[in-house]
Amino acid sequence: MMDLRYKIVETKERILADNDQAAEKTRAAMKAQGTVFINLMGSPGAGKTSLLLGLIPRLGDRYRIGVMEADVDSDVDAKTMADAGVRVIQLHSAGLCHMDADMTARGLESFGTEGLDLIFLENIGNLVCPAEFDVGADFRMMILSVPEGDDKPLKYPLMFTVSDVMVVNKIDAAAVFDFDFDAAAERARALNPNIEVHRVSAVKGTGMDELAEALAARIEKIRKGRA
Repeated sequence: MMDLRYKIVETKERILADNDQAAEKTRAAMKAQGTVFINLMGSPGAGKTSLLLGLIPRLGDRYRIGVMEADVDSDVDAKTMADAGVRVIQLHSAGLCHMDADMTARGLESFGTEGLDLIFLENIGNLVCPAEFDVGADFRMMILSVPEGDDKPLKYPLMFTVSDVMVVNKIDAAAVFDFDFDAAAERARALNPNIEVHRVSAVKGTGMDELAEALAARIEKIRKGRA
């Protein structure tokens, strides 16, 4: 029985509601500008930066691409992108384990997104918090690396539930880590039947051409839907 002497306020619900409103504003702004925005998520070390370094040359002849690198601290990933000739901005989260819609919107404003056809947000390395916050992207792509294990959809279900694309990276290490690709895909699809699954080695290039073509098809579908 509830004690009537005081109220109980569920602050998380309010935070997420406010976040969703801000995310919709970002989505509308990107749509009006004609820019497709992708939220890339995954654990630290899963290969997010390596994946982008492999994708950008494969998509760069079709789209003008920018990258927003989000981290708790440091500019390691932004420097890596800049050294590769990619237009990039570094975002610091001041200790937070994720990007939310307001932080992302401020990053986009500072970045200056005019003239870009495609923007990737490399979210903070984490399989938990980033999955909870809509940042206003057109779709969410997550990386599961082979060394992490094929059981991660069981342990971190929300990430796989909200992601539109799942990239299994470091497939060349599968024999060492006894990774079951079919089990990982089945577990992800049990949570999200529509999730698109790809296998790649971002560093060696295996499967990267196919992934780039699949992403281009998804991007074009979004662009046509806006026309």
